[in-house]
Amino acid sequence: MASRIPKRIGPALVATGPTTLYTVPTSVKAVIKHVHVANTTAAAVTFTLSIGADAAGTRVYPARSIPAGTELDLFPYWPMVAAEILTASAGTNNILTLTIGYDEELAS
Repeated sequence: MASRIPKRIGPALVATGPTTLYTVPTSVKAVIKHVHVANTTAAAVTFTLSIGADAAGTRVYPARSIPAGTELDLFPYWPMVAAEILTASAGTNNILTLTIGYDEELAS
């Protein structure tokens, strides 16, 4: 039985342009399990998250508004395979703080 290794991305600020946060390594499977987005400012900011290069058909959260002074916690189960990427962008540069929890295991 393959062992899963828990890992984390961030906390990191989210840029306005779609930015690749993670690329699944060769011979690895990954599962995204937790997405935490914090907006500590006084204005709402949009957040977009995609599995793959950012496009309408890859967005799992398309331009979701994160209200001022709030946090968004998602508990998805998104399996990803080798070479797939996770990208994010925000409506305002370097305002939202993003932390992602995931597991990796060797692909069989």
